[in-house]
Amino acid sequence: MPAPTDALFPDKNGTLIAIEVSAGAKSDLFPAGYNPWRKTIGCRVAAPATEGKANKAIIALVSTVLGVPRSSVSIAAGQTSSVKKILVSGLTPDQVAGRLVL
Repeated sequence: MPAPTDALFPDKNGTLIAIEVSAGAKSDLFPAGYNPWRKTIGCRVAAPATEGKANKAIIALVSTVLGVPRSSVSIAAGQTSSVKKILVSGLTPDQVAGRLVL
């Protein structure tokens, strides 16, 4: 199933991805399903949600899955929330959708 495009938003610098994070999971996984109610793509990271460890793990995981440098991925909103907006610079929503497989 292709990535749900209603979790991807165009931005002047690239694409915003709405994600819902589960920190402290057994393993890292992105995408980890889709929540149609919140319109978010799931993301699981083993790192704990303390001292920014989970946020760093999210950036590393998303950059690896999308095949972009870590410097192209940042957290645009939701630094301390489980629901975040991730900015991927340099990719359109269609390009991001093409690289995600749910």
